[in-house]
Amino acid sequence: MGNICCCAQVDQSTVAIREQFGKFDEVLEPGCRCVPWFLGKRLAGHLSLRLQQLDVRCETKTKDNVFVNVVASVQYRALADKASDAFYRLSNTRNQIQAYVFDVIRASVPKMNLDDAFEQKNEIAMAVEDELEKAMSAYGYKIVQTLIVDIEPDEHVKRAMNEINAAARLRVAANEKAEAEKILQIKRAEGEAEAKYLSGLGIARQRQAIVDGLRDSVLGFSVNVPGTTAKDVMDMVLVTQYFDTMKEIGAASKSSAVFIPHGPGAVRDVATQIRDGLLQASTQDHLS
Repeated sequence: MGNICCCAQVDQSTVAIREQFGKFDEVLEPGCRCVPWFLGKRLAGHLSLRLQQLDVRCETKTKDNVFVNVVASVQYRALADKASDAFYRLSNTRNQIQAYVFDVIRASVPKMNLDDAFEQKNEIAMAVEDELEKAMSAYGYKIVQTLIVDIEPDEHVKRAMNEINAAARLRVAANEKAEAEKILQIKRAEGEAEAKYLSGLGIARQRQAIVDGLRDSVLGFSVNVPGTTAKDVMDMVLVTQYFDTMKEIGAASKSSAVFIPHGPGAVRDVATQIRDGLLQASTQDHLS
């Protein structure tokens, strides 16, 4: 019916290419357009102005000799004012774009190490877009955007990279654990030192109290019993403590046998040793 009426429908976001006797005549905009076939005019075809996307997978090698698959997505569209160039000058637009993408990626990625390629995805995309823009604009196409959506190294390389990352994280965890154990040991040592210091203070105060008590006992006994000397009183007190100690050792249910020299002379020797020890401890406490 359209041919009989010499009319043709052009859809929205599409242009039609009209020829006359096989030669380009005009680009027809969307709507109802006149195509007088009796004058040798006809529609050669339609060209979409919609945004299109082409995904390109390119295998290449990085500077550190790792083979990777680079996946690029190119978004492009035909220009309405250059519709004739887009229709006539390229027979296969997608293959042409793919060839340029291959060329740029295989020229850029081999200059980078694998880690740099991951970090410089935007730079690779910009290089591809600039090259495509310069090349495809002459054919009536505009490159809207180019994205590097993925960089896929070999499966063995990915496994090795994951193992490296896992080892690094384990090393950090081990360092943190060692630091925590170091802090615990330092705190434990500080606590033990503080406990020993306080225990030493307690023992010193205990000895000082014993010496003060003995001194008070000697002074009181000397006053109440005339004619006695301080040495006599000290000997008597020490002998009394000596027998009390032996009594406690014998009364203890789980005590082992203790062999000590015993006799009249031995008692005096024990008293002398105890007295000298107490006096020496008292002297050291006063000096400290």
